[in-house]
Amino acid sequence: MRQDQLSPAPVSKKDRVRVGRGSGSGHGDYSGRGIKGQKSRAGGGARRGFEGGQLPLIRRLPSQRGFTNIFRQEYQWVNLGQLAGFGSGEEITPQVLKERRIIKSLRKPVKILGEGEIGVPLVIRVHKFSQSARSKIVAAGGQAEEIDE
Repeated sequence: MRQDQLSPAPVSKKDRVRVGRGSGSGHGDYSGRGIKGQKSRAGGGARRGFEGGQLPLIRRLPSQRGFTNIFRQEYQWVNLGQLAGFGSGEEITPQVLKERRIIKSLRKPVKILGEGEIGVPLVIRVHKFSQSARSKIVAAGGQAEEIDE
């Protein structure tokens, strides 16, 4: 097969309708636009967002203030209470949390929050910790280490 032998499927390309070429064509005198009115004229038709004189939606809504920070970092949150099932001295990483189905994805960084209690010393290596989570982990005899990925 060569490039010069390629052709589109038989029904995929329709012929262009040639309007204004006599009444025998079926698209004669008014060229399918009807008689008179805004949409029959060249360049006619309402502008985008025009609602027939009614106050348009874009003007009915309050204006939004502020901006969206494109550098915002979205974290997956894990509360200390969710780590209660781990054994003493166990090492917790994002991979372990994913295997236990505590987090959904390894694409987003993980942050440990201080909600709940932790009774056993754990070695936790994730991206971020809240202050309360870090203090509870250290108080239980564990380690809170931040990783960079």
